[in-house]
Amino acid sequence: MPTIYDFTIEKPNGTQVSLSEFEGKPMLIVNSATGCGFTPQYEDLKNLYNNYHEQGLEIIDIPCDQFGHQAPGSDDEIHEFCTMTFGTPYQQYKKSEVNGEGQLPLYAFLKEQKGFEGFTGEKADFMDNYLKENVDPNYADNDDIKWNFTKFLVDRDGNVVARFEPTVDMALVEEAVKEVL
Repeated sequence: MPTIYDFTIEKPNGTQVSLSEFEGKPMLIVNSATGCGFTPQYEDLKNLYNNYHEQGLEIIDIPCDQFGHQAPGSDDEIHEFCTMTFGTPYQQYKKSEVNGEGQLPLYAFLKEQKGFEGFTGEKADFMDNYLKENVDPNYADNDDIKWNFTKFLVDRDGNVVARFEPTVDMALVEEAVKEVL
């Protein structure tokens, strides 16, 4: 059975990065988007990185345009937006798919490790209603990524220990990050 360290991701310049480079470090893996209602979470991600990177935390930011066409720019445009608007200090990787035939193998693994358990938080009802009415009335019946800013937390041993839907309060994400440091 593969581990998280068996997967690679790609930088915008085409360089392949093995997640084994992050062995022994907690990782927060997120599919991001620049034009989403959850885009302000870039600020929270920046703060998590700034507060906990010295303790080992890595943010693995993989932009994705599969949800509402909310990351339409090129990799360079996305990076420029994030650094100019939010001052994101961490590496952003190549825009990729997280569901379907073209999904990154990493995302198939992540979803297998931590399936969808429902939305919680302030915008949970909104997301539930939106997806039922506009995407798929049975959206909750599979483990696919439902929207931008879904996050997976990986501990220092490479275990996927949590999945956070975009509606989860970022304070809860921070609490979980502190537990794996």
